[in-house]
Amino acid sequence: MRLATFLPPDSSAPRAGEVRGDRVIAFADESITVLDRLCDPTGPAADGRSFALAKVALLAPVPQPRAIFGIGLNYADHVAEMGGTAPETPLVFMKLPSSAAPPNAPVRCPGVVKRLDYEGELVVVMGEGRRVAGYAVADDVSARDLQKREPQWTRAKGADGFCPYGPWITTAEEIPDPHTLALRTWVNGEPRQSSSTSNLIFTVPELVAFISETCTLQAGDLILTGTPSGVGMGLDPPRFLGSGDVVRIEIESLGAIEHSIA
Repeated sequence: MRLATFLPPDSSAPRAGEVRGDRVIAFADESITVLDRLCDPTGPAADGRSFALAKVALLAPVPQPRAIFGIGLNYADHVAEMGGTAPETPLVFMKLPSSAAPPNAPVRCPGVVKRLDYEGELVVVMGEGRRVAGYAVADDVSARDLQKREPQWTRAKGADGFCPYGPWITTAEEIPDPHTLALRTWVNGEPRQSSSTSNLIFTVPELVAFISETCTLQAGDLILTGTPSGVGMGLDPPRFLGSGDVVRIEIESLGAIEHSIA
């Protein structure tokens, strides 16, 4: 099942539904949200109005996640390009709920940021009771200048809109093994990242277990699992994002997100 939050072409009220092929079917009960279905995977199937996927505006599947956990340096090739050392345990940081953004909406670069970068990532979406409910695609947008000069990454990683994700949540039963998925990123049509989630240093179960040692994971929480090599900072010379650039990130079986820089 692919769960989406969207704006119908004839309404400004967000709806939740299931993506089936090139259409999205709304839940007949307009009160049902994607978060509700993550909490209750046996709930009713979508059987309301049907819309052409190309005619709706996709929103962040869970518009304001309670928590967004990021994982740094979780691909060996990315560790190498950043000149770092592979961590012995997962390197966890936080993005704010306001970082969550629709999969295709422009990302606005704050005026203080001069070195804006992309990071294509697999997203784990939690259900209740430490259950992995599904997966999505995200850009862990990063301000490299702030990240380099500030000892913590809240401003560098957690700015408003710095986590476009989606385009929907593919539920876990559709992805038997999240560690075999091809991940690719393009900037203005130019290939930048090409890897596989098989190259994760810490696996999805390891990340869930590590975070759960101190934090109670709740339904709708996101875990961004890290990015492979090919980020702008790692190129020679580095190439950062500017106004009008378009970032596309695609993960096998999960779909793609594509956003511009404003």
